[in-house]
Amino acid sequence: MGSESGRESAGLRGSHDGRPPTSLLWAPLTTVAIAAFLVEIPFFFLGTPSGHDVEFHTYSWLEVLAQWKQGVFYPRWAAMAHFAYGEPRFVFYPPVSWTLGAALSAILPWTIVPDVYVWLALLAAGVSMFVLAREWLDRRDAIFAATFYAVNPYHLVIVYWRSALAELLASCLLPLLLLLILRATEGRRVIVPLGLLLAAAWLTNAPAAVMIHYSLALLIIVIAWQRRSPRLVRTAAVAIALGAALAAFYLFPAIYEQRWVNITEAVSAGSRPADNFLFIHTSDADHDHFNRIISLVAVAEIAVTFVAAWAARALLRNKQTVWLALVGWAIACSALMFPVTSLLWNFLPKLQFMQFPWRWMLCLSMILSLFLALGAKRWWARATVCVAMLAVIAFAWARVQGPWWDQAADLREMQDNMATGVGYEGTDEYTPVGADPAAVEKDARRVTVNGPAHAAIHVFKWDAESKFFTADMSVADDLAVRLFVYPAWRVEVNGNVVHAREREGTGQMLVPVVAGSNRVHIRFVRTWDRTWGGWISVIAFMLILVLQGPRWVAAGWRLARPETIV
Repeated sequence: MGSESGRESAGLRGSHDGRPPTSLLWAPLTTVAIAAFLVEIPFFFLGTPSGHDVEFHTYSWLEVLAQWKQGVFYPRWAAMAHFAYGEPRFVFYPPVSWTLGAALSAILPWTIVPDVYVWLALLAAGVSMFVLAREWLDRRDAIFAATFYAVNPYHLVIVYWRSALAELLASCLLPLLLLLILRATEGRRVIVPLGLLLAAAWLTNAPAAVMIHYSLALLIIVIAWQRRSPRLVRTAAVAIALGAALAAFYLFPAIYEQRWVNITEAVSAGSRPADNFLFIHTSDADHDHFNRIISLVAVAEIAVTFVAAWAARALLRNKQTVWLALVGWAIACSALMFPVTSLLWNFLPKLQFMQFPWRWMLCLSMILSLFLALGAKRWWARATVCVAMLAVIAFAWARVQGPWWDQAADLREMQDNMATGVGYEGTDEYTPVGADPAAVEKDARRVTVNGPAHAAIHVFKWDAESKFFTADMSVADDLAVRLFVYPAWRVEVNGNVVHAREREGTGQMLVPVVAGSNRVHIRFVRTWDRTWGGWISVIAFMLILVLQGPRWVAAGWRLARPETIV
């Protein structure tokens, strides 16, 4: 058993496989890529899944792509939301998912962009799990863990019913989180990598970031207590601070500017944790149908996770602390899905903004995949679990509620709505305070006179963050602009800054102008919170370069030497 083959047969990996590192990647990449492709086979016959969040994401991608073409590198204002009255969506929604979606939209036919995005997200999840699984498993078993994680039941629910595409992308961070925690317990320097991962979590999906931070705290506390190592707590605390600083260009404005929007709508009726525990009942039949689907999947995952954990305990007998930490993590994830933990959801910081308790399956699915690969060593057992999980999904699809689908024409209609200026429905929680999207004129002109004055209006520029027009007025009056008021808008009339008012009942912008000629320029300016957030991120990044740059250069030089190249 001291040989490489002995360790492999016991399910534990050796130091290397005796093959070039690049060749070791082909099998896991290919296997996970094929599995992710199989998930999308129904797309060829039924269309693109039209889950709960699909329009939010796809319209965001089109918005970002349009603003890139206007020269806006980092969009903040979604100009076409609320039927072209706009909302500060990109101040609050993290940039990684909409940047990837917009980049794919720039190079691929629009009708296949959501499908490619899903495939890439599943592939990324599988690859990160393979990297983690190789800590304990041989290459073949690690490939199984990676493949199962990529297409696990919760991911299938996200793909077919939820279309929570940023959350799906964030799933690739969880295996890397556990990997870095394990390396911290070995005494390795992980503050910078862990800080980078936590920053990536904030910049990918806020609910996933909350889960990742609570998971990090739980795992570090359990392991530090078991090993009597307060150093781990200090390491985690510094990494958390570093991650927040790196992501400050997004986090600081998102936190500060919440006072300017109706952010509490994010946890309104139907989206509150109390309405989304497993097997909960509400007055909304469609809501309850989906809750039944997610509850069935959650119970199946919970049951298999703990059976697999018990089977894996012998293999991890020399890593009892890790096994206990993972089991504790699984218990916490499972318990938080049930109403018995409602007090925690009300009092733990920011936990309620996760909205849906069953989102903890994002973490539970990772634990399940690892325990299943460790505990179920026989392929017939693994096959049985996979078939059973697929049966749960098939039952939910056929007997509870099937997915909804968009055809190519539906996706092209989204493009047309953007190109023609019609716009689309916005998001309640990102609606500016005082605005009422239901009360505005959806087909209003860009600029009209609010009162009795006569005017000749000419619009010369109407981009997402800059608008310029002239108005020759018969008398002084207000101009009604097809735009919601927001503190970041700076309005100048004839070179002088003026205070724009809100139209009562709608929140539409009213610009006061004088009799005669008026040159009106409206710009979305950089507020102080965006400036400070940006500088915090720059300083944090520069600090990393100063402290870690020489080590990275030295490591790169060693890898580049001819004798190190395989």
